[in-house]
Amino acid sequence: MSLQEFVPTPRFEEYREAFKDFFRMERREDGVLLVAAHTLGGPIQLSVQNHRALGQMLKTVGADPENEVLILTGSGEEFMMTSDPEGFALEEADMEYWAYEYAYKDGRINVSALVNDVEIPTIGLLNGSGFHSEIVLMCDLTLAADDATLFDLHYDIGSVPADGIHNAFQELLGVKRAAYALLTGEAISAQQALDWGMVNEVLPRDELVTRAYQIADHIMSQPRTTRRLTTQIVRRPWKQRIVSDLDGGFGIQMFGHIAKKRAVHGEQHIRSTVDYVREGRQNNFD
Repeated sequence: MSLQEFVPTPRFEEYREAFKDFFRMERREDGVLLVAAHTLGGPIQLSVQNHRALGQMLKTVGADPENEVLILTGSGEEFMMTSDPEGFALEEADMEYWAYEYAYKDGRINVSALVNDVEIPTIGLLNGSGFHSEIVLMCDLTLAADDATLFDLHYDIGSVPADGIHNAFQELLGVKRAAYALLTGEAISAQQALDWGMVNEVLPRDELVTRAYQIADHIMSQPRTTRRLTTQIVRRPWKQRIVSDLDGGFGIQMFGHIAKKRAVHGEQHIRSTVDYVREGRQNNFD
């Protein structure tokens, strides 16, 4: 017997409770895990706190060997269309500190943990319209609600679009389409996203989870080692893009924040840029 024991791995019952204010978690006996992000039970409202919780959750899920497939989604009829009204008070009070802690460090961990630390197949469900859709677009497979709209609002709130969404758009859309989407805030419908290769399937919202479980059942039909090693193969393009561009993109965005010496995530800023999505317009200057 070894002189040392293994350090205990995370226990599902414990981290489900620890993360309950940010994520609802359900796990089947075979290890298929459903994680639904929420704010007070409804759609995600962006904040410093839930931004950090995402990376913490992904690393914890990845460290639990009992997890076999991750289904990741939001809650309600929207994915993320607003911010917590007080969700960036910390950043506004000490921009220099939180530009690193919240945006640069936590942001990089969020994206890199999904790709590097969760070594099981992932299925992202875009349950409705929203920004910061990279967290489901960069899953191995992505399903979208048929009435969902994808868009990036960074440029239109005076921020550099370089905190992970640029990786997702450039990898999936190509150079020209990504440039248009990032500079104009283009509203991309679920059908366009399917046609352009951003998502794999488009379904009514109430069928997303059922379909994800069907796909998970197929994935689970092969041995554990095969599942995990296949994930490493299909994820190689994301790994390469992260190594090449993620840190630099975040650094550029954070330089912009520090140079302006102000935060731009306020609820009013974001609300004004999502109006055109709710109004069915392509962008906010039509």
